[in-house]
Amino acid sequence: MTLGRAADGMGPAQFRERFLQGEPVEGGVRASILGSWQRCQSLGLSPDQSDLPFREDFDPDSRIVRAAEPVLDRLQAAFSGSEINISVADASGTVLLRRFGEMSLARALPAIQRVPGFVFAERFAGTNGIGLALAERQLIRVFGAEHFAERSQANACVALPVRDPLSGRIEGVLCFGYPRSAETPALAVLIRKAADAVERRLLGQSSARERSLLRAYLATGAEDADGPHRVVALDEPPLDLLPRDRAILMEKAAELISRAQSTAVDVPLPGGRRATLMSRPMTSASGVEGIAIEAVLPGATSGDGEPTAVPHRADELQGLPPPPADAPAASRLARLTVTSLSTHLTDAAPAQAATDGTDGTDGTVDGAAHAHPEPPPAARGLVLVGEPHVGAYALAARRRLELLSEASVRIGTTLDVRRTAEELAETAVPRLADFVTIDLPEAVLRGEEAADPLSDLRRAVVHGIRDDLPFTPAGKRSEFGPTTPQGRCLTSGQAVLEPDLKAAAGWLANDPEHTERLLAHVHSLIAVPLVARGVVLGIASFYRAQDPAPLGDDDRSLALELAARAALSIDNARRYTHERTMVLALQRRLLPHGLPDQDAVEVAHRYLPAEADVGGDWYDVIPLSGTRIGLFVGDVVGHGMLSAATMGRLRTAARSFAELDFPPDEVLIHLDNLVGRLDREDPDGEGAGIIGATCLYAIYDPTSQRCVMARAGHPPPAIVHPDGNVSYPDLPAGPPLGLGGLPFDAVEVDLPEGSQLVLYTDGLIEDRHRDVDVVLEELREVLTDHPERAPEETCQAILDAVAPAHPCDDIALLVARTHALDPRQIATWELPADPAFVGDVRASAVRQLADWGLDEAAFAAELILSELVTNAVRHGSGPIRVRLLYDRTLICEVSDTSNTAPHLRRAAATDEGGRGLFLVAQLARTWGTRYLAEGKVIWAECELDGR
Repeated sequence: MTLGRAADGMGPAQFRERFLQGEPVEGGVRASILGSWQRCQSLGLSPDQSDLPFREDFDPDSRIVRAAEPVLDRLQAAFSGSEINISVADASGTVLLRRFGEMSLARALPAIQRVPGFVFAERFAGTNGIGLALAERQLIRVFGAEHFAERSQANACVALPVRDPLSGRIEGVLCFGYPRSAETPALAVLIRKAADAVERRLLGQSSARERSLLRAYLATGAEDADGPHRVVALDEPPLDLLPRDRAILMEKAAELISRAQSTAVDVPLPGGRRATLMSRPMTSASGVEGIAIEAVLPGATSGDGEPTAVPHRADELQGLPPPPADAPAASRLARLTVTSLSTHLTDAAPAQAATDGTDGTDGTVDGAAHAHPEPPPAARGLVLVGEPHVGAYALAARRRLELLSEASVRIGTTLDVRRTAEELAETAVPRLADFVTIDLPEAVLRGEEAADPLSDLRRAVVHGIRDDLPFTPAGKRSEFGPTTPQGRCLTSGQAVLEPDLKAAAGWLANDPEHTERLLAHVHSLIAVPLVARGVVLGIASFYRAQDPAPLGDDDRSLALELAARAALSIDNARRYTHERTMVLALQRRLLPHGLPDQDAVEVAHRYLPAEADVGGDWYDVIPLSGTRIGLFVGDVVGHGMLSAATMGRLRTAARSFAELDFPPDEVLIHLDNLVGRLDREDPDGEGAGIIGATCLYAIYDPTSQRCVMARAGHPPPAIVHPDGNVSYPDLPAGPPLGLGGLPFDAVEVDLPEGSQLVLYTDGLIEDRHRDVDVVLEELREVLTDHPERAPEETCQAILDAVAPAHPCDDIALLVARTHALDPRQIATWELPADPAFVGDVRASAVRQLADWGLDEAAFAAELILSELVTNAVRHGSGPIRVRLLYDRTLICEVSDTSNTAPHLRRAAATDEGGRGLFLVAQLARTWGTRYLAEGKVIWAECELDGR
C-alpha cells in the first residue's frame, strides 16, 4: 500500500480523505487506526490543528526518566547519523525525554517535535504513536496518512508502553519517530528490547529500596546485639521450617505488609502447632518506609531471659499512603533473607508438657528434675521485609489466582448458554468488578453461530452489587456504536480498557443521555470479547463503581482469562443447544403429527424431553380394521441423535406390523427380530446397539369393549374405570426388544365405555430421588380423583403431580378414553358353507342398509359381500359369519374357520375366474385380512357420502 500525503490520493491517504468526508472506510483501514479516527472526530479535533498543550510542571527526575535516560543514550549512539528521533512520554502523554540520531535534525523540527513538555495524548494530538499506544495499551505503528493531523503525514512511528514490573501499570511510552521512507520491521524488535531494558531499570530501583530496608533491619539488630535480633548475612538461607509451614507464614506476612500496620497475629500451622507473626515499621537510611515481619515461637524468651514483648494493638504507620486497591497480578514481593531459628517450631504437645512440668509418660519421673524446667531458647527470626504497596501487589496477585481457581469450578456447571453467562458475572462480582453486563447475539442464545455479532446483540445478563443502576435490562436489544469500547472490542477482537469513562469520548457520544446517568455511578470499564474456537460469541463488560482505584491492565488480563474460560463453556453450551435443538426437532418430526380420525377412543398425548438430552421415547395411535384402534408407547435406550433416529425406524416398523393386523404379541415378536437384526448390522459392532428398547402395544375393539395388550419390558399401563377405580393389569413384562428367542404374552381385559387407558414411558415414574412404587401410588391417586376428566386434563394433571421437576429421561404419555360402538350400528348373520345361502345374505344386507339410510352404498356393498361370501364358501370352511359395521365408513366382514389367505391376482382375458377380489379392491376404499385364534376375517371398507 502506497503511503502518501493526503493530497496524493493514494493508499491510506485516500481512505483518510473519504473518512473526513463522511464516507465508509471499513475494511480499508486497520481497526485501531479507524477507531482512533472516530474518537478524534467525536472529540471535535481538526486535522489542521497544530498547537498542543505544553506542561512546564513535568518532573525531569521522575522514575521513568531515571530508568530511561541510559537506555536512550545507547539508542542515540546506535542510531547516530540517522533521521530517527527517540522520545519517552509519561502515562499522560507528556514527552519527558527526546534524543535524535542526527543532531541537525532537531534544529529543523518544530518545537512540539523537539522540546520536552508537549502533551501527545490522543484527545489533544489526534492519532499518533504516543497517544494511540496509551489508548490501545500495546505496540502501535502509525504510517503517513494514518496520522489524523496534517502535520504528521510524511512521518511514521512505532511506540510501545513501558510498564512498572511490580505494579503492572503503564509508567510511560517509548516512541521511535522517522520518515516513512525509513520504515523497517526491525524497529518493532528493537523497541521491545529497549522497553525491556527500561523496565528492568525500574525493577532495579525497587530492588534498591528493598535492599535498603533489609540493611536497616540488620542495622537494628547490630545496634541491639543483646536483643532478639541478630545480624544475618545477605546470602543466609531462609527460615528453617517445613515448606508448607514457610508458605503459610510467607502468605500471612505478605498480607500484614500490605496492611501497613504494626501488629501481632497468631498463625495456626499444621499438626496443631502455632506461630506468632510480628510486624513493625522501619525506615531505611534513604527514607524508604517499610514493614519487617518476624516469626516468634509461642512462649519464646528474649536474649535476657525475659518474655518477648509482643504488641497487641494495630497502629497505622504514619506517613505511608494507603495500599492501592487496584493491585496488579504482575507482582514481585522481595523475599529477603531471614534468620535461622535457634530451634524448630515444635509440636504443641511437648511444649504443653514442658509447661506442666511433666514428660508426658507415666508421671513417675524425678520431680526435682522437672520442678523448674528451663524456658525454651529464643525462637525468633525475620520472615519478610517489604513496602506496603509491594505487599498489596502480592496479596492482589494471590487473590486473582484464587479467583481464577474458583472460576474453573463455578463457570460452566450447566450446558445452558444464559446460565453460563450468569456464572461468569457472579464470579467477577465483586472481586473484579462491581457490575457486569453480558451481551450475546440472538443466534448464540438459540444455539447457532452469529454471522454478525454486532447485528443482533441482546442483553443476556445484568449483575452487580445493586439493582438500581440504569443498565439496559436483560432481554433488550443492545446497540453499540463503532467508537464505543464494546464496539471497538468486537471489531478488533481485543479487550478494551477505559480507566476513565468520563474521558472515553466514543462511549459518551454513543448515547449521551444514558451514559450520563451511568457516569453518576461507574467510573471505569473493561470490555472483553467472548471468543471461543475463533468465533465471537458476544461481549462482557466489567464496570467498577465503589472502589476509587480504576480498573487497570492486570484487571484486563484477569477479565480476559475469565472471559476465555466462560466463552469456551458458552460455546460448549451453544453447541449442545444446537445439537439438542436438532435432535428435538428430529424427535418431534418422527412423532405423530396430529391424531387420526376415529371414534373408538378419545386420545390426548404429551411428549416432554429430558432436561439434559433428548431420548427415544415415542407413541402412536393407529386405526385398524373393524373400527379397532391400536395404541403404542415405546422407549429406545440412550439419548441423542442416534436414539432419535432409531426411534423413528422402530416406530415406522411398529406401525407397519400393526397395519398388517397382527395381534400385539406377534407385533412384539416382529419388533424383537427387527431390533436384533439392526444390532447385528451395526457397522461399528459395539457401543451403538439399541438392545433394551421397550414397547407396549394395546388394541381396543369398541364393538366388544375389550382390549388386548402385550408389553416388552415396558412399565404396565393404568386403567381408570368409570367408577374411579384404578388398576394396573397383571400384564407379563416380557423381555426388552432385541434379546431374541423369548416369548411375549398378551392379556385381554374388559374396558367399559368411559374407561381411560393410561400408557407412559419410564421417564414418568423412574427418578433417582423417588421410589417407583411410591410414584405409581401417586399416579393412582391423581387418576382416582377425577375419573370423569377429559384425556387432555388427565395428561396435564399427571405431568403436574407425578412427573419429576427436572426429568433426567424423556416422558411420553398417552391417555385414551374408550367409546363403544352402538349395537344398532352392527348387523351380523351366520350361514353354513352352502352357496344357496349367498342370495339370502345379500338380500338381508340390502334391507339393513336401507334401515341405516345407506341406499347409495347398497350396490357396492351387495357386490362386495357376494364376492367375499362366495370365496368363503368355495375356499374356506364353515360356519361362515357376516358382519356389517356402520361407523365413519361401511365395513363388510366375512369370517370363516380356515387359515388360507386370499390373493389378489389379475386374470387374463381367457381366464374364467380370478376377478372377484380385483372387483372388491376396485369397489372398496381398502380391504385386507386379519387372522383370529381360529380362522380369519376378510374385510372391506366402503366410503360413505358426507362422512
